[in-house]
Amino acid sequence: MPDRLAIDNLDCRPSRRPGVGFAGKENSTLSKEILVPGRPPFLLLLPSRSCSLVALAVLFCLASSGTAQPTSADRIVIGSWNLEWFFDADPADNRSPLARQQSAPSGPDWTWKRDAVADVIGTMAPTILALQEVENRQVLVELTEQIKKKYGLSYRVAFITGHDSYTEQDVGYIFRADLVQYSRREQTREMYNSKTYYNLSKHLFARFQWGEGESAESLTLVNVHLRAGEQAQSLRERQCRLVRHWLDPLLAAGENVVVLGDLNASKDCEQTEPGGDIGILCRSAREGDGPALLDLHKKLEPAERATHLIGRQFDRILVSPALMKNSPDRQDLVYHSIRCRHDLVVQGERDKDHRNLFYQIPVAERDVSDHYPLVAEFERK
Repeated sequence: MPDRLAIDNLDCRPSRRPGVGFAGKENSTLSKEILVPGRPPFLLLLPSRSCSLVALAVLFCLASSGTAQPTSADRIVIGSWNLEWFFDADPADNRSPLARQQSAPSGPDWTWKRDAVADVIGTMAPTILALQEVENRQVLVELTEQIKKKYGLSYRVAFITGHDSYTEQDVGYIFRADLVQYSRREQTREMYNSKTYYNLSKHLFARFQWGEGESAESLTLVNVHLRAGEQAQSLRERQCRLVRHWLDPLLAAGENVVVLGDLNASKDCEQTEPGGDIGILCRSAREGDGPALLDLHKKLEPAERATHLIGRQFDRILVSPALMKNSPDRQDLVYHSIRCRHDLVVQGERDKDHRNLFYQIPVAERDVSDHYPLVAEFERK
């Protein structure tokens, strides 16, 4: 039941701005400023004798809307989605034969793909969305423009060109606000020579912050697209060791950290092995500690865990323990829920294969991507 607003807290008073008639002359209409605790002031134009009645009407409407509902600033929705060859129809800027082959075959095909992806994102309305298999910054700019045009949601783009020359695929973010830093990372020469690690051609760090001073809350995200396939298992494990090497200082300090993206996980979440890719990412920062990253996939119902059309759980959202508990003495960011949005991607029957035939599938039956978005909701409380 919504909290009640006390009538004593409703302030209805004449504004300093005089009432003005349509002809620019003063008339009997007064500007009344309605002030409600926790809400921005707003102005009403009404005869002075109507103030009490209007105030009561406004009070009723505001109370009915439920003032206890979380505001957009209290709700942070973070998602990850592999868009599957989000490449436009212009191959002039593609040097890779594979990239040219997988690009949209025509302008109308690209428009369909862009708009279909925009519809999914516009429906989810995430605060931050990590994207994989994107061509470049320009396709993300076009995507955000379409979302703004159709859904009225404004997104900005964070993108740095990676080093995958074979596919020319990249990763990036679209986000509403509050980004304070984004970057790529590299190994030292000594790390490279040790053969313990393997470079990530497709990754992007991003740091967000909400609030100021002692009440500020920050979050570090790492968007990754790791090497795929059984033959690349050892390389993928070395990539995971590199990510953990980068994140260990943040995790040891108890910071808010999220690793998300297309991890090409070799095992489903219920079969994770300590020495495998996801197990390496989730290991303790120090011997004897509990897991330093937690796999949110285990919080999904088993029937909802597939993130790819072949039924595999390639995509994940991994979070630090700080995001799983609420500190009683301060406002912080706390995990609330996770969903896998098959429902927004599958058109008709679920596609069985997209390889080299994606744009040949009839539009009414063509799934938007071969991957399904993961969306986790957090609350500031």
